[in-house]
Amino acid sequence: MKLLCSSCFLIRGKFGVMRLSLLLILLLLAGKGAFSTSNYLIGLGSYDITGPAADVNMMGYADTAQIASGVHFRLRARTFIVAEPPGNRVAFVNLDACMASQLVTIKVLERLKARYGNLYTEKNVAISGIHTHAGPGGYLQYVVYIVTSLGFVRQSFDALVDGIEQSFILAHGNLRPGSIFVNKGEILDAGVNRSPSAYLNNPSEERSKYKFDVDKEMTLLKFVDAEWGPVGSFNWFATHGTSMSRTNPLISGDNKGAAARFMEDWHDGKDSGNIYSDESHTGSTERIPRRISNIIPEYNVKHRELLDLASSFQASSKREVTKFLSISSRVRSALRQSDKPKFVAAFCQSNCGDVSPNVLGAYCIDTGLPCDFNHSTCGGKNELCYGRGPGYPDEFESTRIIGERQFKKAADLFKTASEQIKGKIDFRHTYLDFSKLEITIPKEGGGSEVVKTCPAAMGFAFAAGTTDGPGAFDFKQGDDKGNPFWRLVRNLLKTPEKEQVDCQQPKPILLDTGEMKLPYDWAPAILPIQILRIGQFVILSVPSEFTTMAGRRLRDAVKTVLTSASSGEFNGGLHVVIAGLTNTYSQYVTTYEEYQVQRYEGASTLYGPHTHSAFIQEFKKLATALVHGQRVESGPQPPDLLDKQVGFLTPVVLDTPPLGSNFGDCSTDVPRNATFKRGDMVSIVFWSACPRNDLMTEGTFALVEMLLKKDSWEPVYDDDDFSLRFKWSRPAKLSTHSQATIEWRIPQKALPGVYRIRHFGASKGLFGSVHHFVGASSAFVVV
Repeated sequence: MKLLCSSCFLIRGKFGVMRLSLLLILLLLAGKGAFSTSNYLIGLGSYDITGPAADVNMMGYADTAQIASGVHFRLRARTFIVAEPPGNRVAFVNLDACMASQLVTIKVLERLKARYGNLYTEKNVAISGIHTHAGPGGYLQYVVYIVTSLGFVRQSFDALVDGIEQSFILAHGNLRPGSIFVNKGEILDAGVNRSPSAYLNNPSEERSKYKFDVDKEMTLLKFVDAEWGPVGSFNWFATHGTSMSRTNPLISGDNKGAAARFMEDWHDGKDSGNIYSDESHTGSTERIPRRISNIIPEYNVKHRELLDLASSFQASSKREVTKFLSISSRVRSALRQSDKPKFVAAFCQSNCGDVSPNVLGAYCIDTGLPCDFNHSTCGGKNELCYGRGPGYPDEFESTRIIGERQFKKAADLFKTASEQIKGKIDFRHTYLDFSKLEITIPKEGGGSEVVKTCPAAMGFAFAAGTTDGPGAFDFKQGDDKGNPFWRLVRNLLKTPEKEQVDCQQPKPILLDTGEMKLPYDWAPAILPIQILRIGQFVILSVPSEFTTMAGRRLRDAVKTVLTSASSGEFNGGLHVVIAGLTNTYSQYVTTYEEYQVQRYEGASTLYGPHTHSAFIQEFKKLATALVHGQRVESGPQPPDLLDKQVGFLTPVVLDTPPLGSNFGDCSTDVPRNATFKRGDMVSIVFWSACPRNDLMTEGTFALVEMLLKKDSWEPVYDDDDFSLRFKWSRPAKLSTHSQATIEWRIPQKALPGVYRIRHFGASKGLFGSVHHFVGASSAFVVV
């Protein structure tokens, strides 16, 4: 038996358990009145999962032209662990990734078992994706999800597995006595229903119970360390990660990743240069921004003197032995952290299936008129219908605005959270074969009948895409017929059997993915479902994108089971959230009524019209087992297809700078005696090398430094900041030359002074050797 004490040493045996219990009691009694407030061990951790920033197709839009070529801001895995001393524990990982992957989950759990034994397993660990459509793809194991990435991309996969493991190590190492508080509130302007015609097919009496056709409620957990105070928060809110469009080539956490960055900087007193001044938190609504306020005085120096100082620092480049300089220079470098745990803020996904962040609505790009209501087309063409975000036509601004709206609500909920989470920790998990589940449903006219799910299949409307990212050719949403030409094309891959056609009705099958097995499985059949309980807070881990109404029905069904069978245990209130895209990915889940309309979400509901009923039936079984303390069978194991993966992404062969230049040299520098104002864009171009040579994990490709003294530079912005963008390009596809363009939009709250921009990279030599380099621009003045 292995248990973890708060100082993170493993103690074995009966006497170890006694010593552990005594130590925990002493800690609780000593911890600033913690005995009455600290009822759990809590630990949070965060780690870089950005992955390859070049050449790799992005996951989400399935657009072969959307190839990563730079960084908007970095992606992270954020983990919380909550344990009852010395009882059960649960762990939740939130990924700045499109979705969870069954293969990633399998390999992470293998590593956790090797490191911690049976402390963390598939039963009590949930791994969830925020659904950004701007992260590297190629990390899922089923064929249909890696076609556009040219198969499996090992570098994407490893970045996720390594990053999740490291975030776990940090969270586990941070386990200490603490408390959790919950709070809820509405965000009215961060999501709209992108398939309203399908939503309207739900019963009118059901729709009348709700004020909106999307869920507007955010639910937040606040984690408070008994000694250090607040150490993090996780919240769940439904809106798609599609503020960044399918033409965006920069890696980005989209609106939820942006919200997380804003909130972490806000809590640490590091304003991100554009949002949220909070007197109660900082003591002043006019504080000096960013991370430099405590280390330098304000600049009250004449402009001429600043120019003279800047002129003494010209552009330079040099070769580095390792990437250590990139890591140590990072603004949020762990090397400069105190003993206090790093604050972690996660913005988790929920039932976002039909929820778009493009809140201005969908319009035709040729006429400017609203798109057709039922089919989201313009003159019969889906390619012309696009949703508009609040910053239209600037997708970066839309991302910032939707992220800011989520951040501001989360900050308010965080500050006012007062309901403490109390009660036991528990969990239930099982695997189910969704290709052939039997479901008992009410029969029209009374009684019940048994129906079945089907092997996975995707309908014609799947290829039409959505208003967030329309498809191509002549596909359209709301198509329950199909057409002869595309049926012929489909049949070249796999002709569905009559039983499958009948089972999936009224979906016309475009891809019979559940019955396509070459070179290996095209779609999942075995899916995990899971419930995590922390006192009166319950997480439903679903492997799909549930639509608004599908999520409402599931939450209500589980809540009914828990409250009716708990003998008053939840009389003080029960909070149930859906964690979407968790542990694996199986596309969408609509209600039975929405499925009949066959918009994009219905066409992407893989297992037929009764998919949603199957989830409700099986989650009710889990909830019943949870509340009665009953054991649940583990079910059939999903396949591990790692050894079958194939990938066709070409490796980096060689990097060279142009004749007469070195890696890190500026090909475009700032002008001599350059002066910029806040709001200006500073753009520097360096001779560079492929970012796949070194992902700069927990480091940075780009850095803005400010001169503190005559020869001392302090990092103030890096490629994890919203104001700084790292863009990488080749002059031609097969060229060995490449350039890095670093753009800095000077924040309105940047201090006046002398600045420079640096670029970190790694080049590959002829025989595979990798050499690190760093370049710097000439210094310039900001006034």
